[in-house]
Amino acid sequence: MFSAILIEDANTGRTVQVRQLDDSQLPEGDVTVDVLYSTLNYKDGLAISGRAPVVRRYPMVPGIDLVGQIKSSGSSEFKPGQLVLLNGWGVGENHWGGLSQRAQLSSRWLTPLPAGITPRQSMAIGTAGYTAMLCILALERNGLRPEHGDVLVTGASGGVGSYAISLMSQLGYRVVAATGRPEEADYLKQLGASDILHRESLSQPGKPLQRELWAAAIDSVGGVMLANVCAGIKADGAVAACGMAASLDFPGSVAPFILRGINLLGINSVTRPAAERVQAWKRLESDINLTSLDLITEEISLGEAIGVAEQLMRGQIRGRVVVDVNRA
Repeated sequence: MFSAILIEDANTGRTVQVRQLDDSQLPEGDVTVDVLYSTLNYKDGLAISGRAPVVRRYPMVPGIDLVGQIKSSGSSEFKPGQLVLLNGWGVGENHWGGLSQRAQLSSRWLTPLPAGITPRQSMAIGTAGYTAMLCILALERNGLRPEHGDVLVTGASGGVGSYAISLMSQLGYRVVAATGRPEEADYLKQLGASDILHRESLSQPGKPLQRELWAAAIDSVGGVMLANVCAGIKADGAVAACGMAASLDFPGSVAPFILRGINLLGINSVTRPAAERVQAWKRLESDINLTSLDLITEEISLGEAIGVAEQLMRGQIRGRVVVDVNRA
């Protein structure tokens, strides 16, 4: 028996609670993992709160991230006792996820845990830090260097934003943090932000071309804000777009792309191939400031996760939430 958060079918009266489950109830998979830690991401908040139909089948265990030790394996690539992590791949949506003490998974979804990162640290980083690193890698491939100018990070006090600021600052970039929570200015500056920009200046429809302010940007918000960000990017710069917290829409113009030659780089963190995941996690192992993790991270128990997910959806959580699935 093991404990897990289980979301029951909305058609029969939607319930979300911590349940005791049996191994026989686990979905198909060639690797069984004893989970050590999971996380709460925005998508997990949507799944637990029911505010968006991200869960594709019921019953469902949410949790798009996990780290744990392999209990049994039918794969030649992974051995019992090995520490592995998982980000994305539809777990918590189509396949039981990480907010559980046990998971049965496809081996092709797993990434070996880097030797220089502990299990808890890997979940403090989680999908948020991994996505931030994918954004940085994409911007570097586009030619971005610190001497090119400021980098804007939107949704700055969220998980992706927090790690984008910390990582870019570590790499020598001057970072501007856009946030709707001015009370978090000290936190953002501790992470490495040089300037704080209130999101209201980017939240209203603006001109197709605006003053060239930033060499690049990492955007997790979407909508009008993304359009304004693109309008303010310097010639030949780029925006890595990795989220849609505000909107799926892009109410913008082709002017920045044609007249300034900027690039919009879409970041899909969910189904990246194994080689790209390993590359991202190797860079995280070498580039991340591990001492900043405590500043970014709050740890809770499995039983607390349902209530904290509601706080997350109300915008009351900053940074990252790590879930110790084995703590009462």
